[in-house]
Amino acid sequence: MENFETIELSGKILGVIIRADYKKEGIAFFTPDTFSQQLGYMNRPTDYIIAPHVHNLVERKVELTQEVLIVRSGKVRVDFYDDDRNYIESRIIQTGDVCLLANGGHGFKVLEQAEMIEVKQGPYCGEMDKVRFEAISDEQVILK
Repeated sequence: MENFETIELSGKILGVIIRADYKKEGIAFFTPDTFSQQLGYMNRPTDYIIAPHVHNLVERKVELTQEVLIVRSGKVRVDFYDDDRNYIESRIIQTGDVCLLANGGHGFKVLEQAEMIEVKQGPYCGEMDKVRFEAISDEQVILK
């Protein structure tokens, strides 16, 4: 069963969630080639060889930070917003889930003590990297 979802608004991908129980043979990528953060999944049998390799120096221009969250434990509500900070909808991610935050805004509420790993592009630019804004209230949450 393919257990992943893409959260979109007007054809723009806001996020991708790969659930802990996602399973597929081979390899699958969930992001367009144009994304500066590529999110993929591999399921390979014992003794499968991935050829040793190095990556070429390729100059890339990153204009937007994209983040990947890996939930090691706990439960977190992810709130998705558009580029103008308007709330769209929310999802719950939990132990073993992976979430790519690709476009628009996002906020979080920890529902059960959570450990997460965050992966994003660098270098980190401090306060120039983001604009914080008011979160929605629990009464405004639209869970899908």
